[in-house]
Amino acid sequence: MPFIGNQPALTYTSFAKQDFTTSATTNYVLDQAVTNANEIALFINFVRQEPTTAYTASGTSLTLTSATSASDDMYAIFLGKAVQTVNPPSGSVGTSQLVDGAVTKAKTTDLLYPAFEATIGSQTNITDNAITKVAFDTEQFDTDSCYDATTNYRFTPTVAGKYFIYSTVNGGSDTNNDINDLRCYLYKNGSSVTFNDNSPNTNFRRMGLNVYASLDMNGSSDYVEIYFQSNTSSGTARYEVGGRFGAYRIGA
Repeated sequence: MPFIGNQPALTYTSFAKQDFTTSATTNYVLDQAVTNANEIALFINFVRQEPTTAYTASGTSLTLTSATSASDDMYAIFLGKAVQTVNPPSGSVGTSQLVDGAVTKAKTTDLLYPAFEATIGSQTNITDNAITKVAFDTEQFDTDSCYDATTNYRFTPTVAGKYFIYSTVNGGSDTNNDINDLRCYLYKNGSSVTFNDNSPNTNFRRMGLNVYASLDMNGSSDYVEIYFQSNTSSGTARYEVGGRFGAYRIGA
């Protein structure tokens, strides 16, 4: 058959089906016009009927030899009407049929997003031995604009699910051999859910601490923040440039 334009490489064929609401009658109307009874396969109570013997068909008229009842199940397959489409059947596409980079964020909403990562842009002095929120003020990325890098320094995801949250904070004192104890806290909704601490046997000036957790977030009001505490014997407590605070969705 002639074809205008670029002909698809493949087509997928399925046959049209019509379900009937049965009653005590021998006459029914077909959704598609046919030439004769051989163009449909008719099933009554899941048994295929013989064309021209059990029924006749012409145009949109279907006539049965014997009347059905309201409890009968009846449907027809239109053998003369094959429906073609260039869309593959559901479940038939594998990874080998996908072009690299073809799957976009919109098709992976169950994983990874929303996600963000931010770092500390400037060294910050803090009150000695006080639990202080860390201002991760430099965004590396923020897929859904869920991280506040200017005011509250918190991540409030807009999609419910389980998230992996992680952070590294480098902190200590402005003088050598001055750290007594450091703690890094992960807060959810204003309360600590986990922390990491280190009390070195020998005093240090600077040290990094990691904290991480998998948390359920409701996708509306739940938020997470990072807090830091530095206990020094003298000098000024602070946290350093760098460090990281990030999160990404890992499941429902």
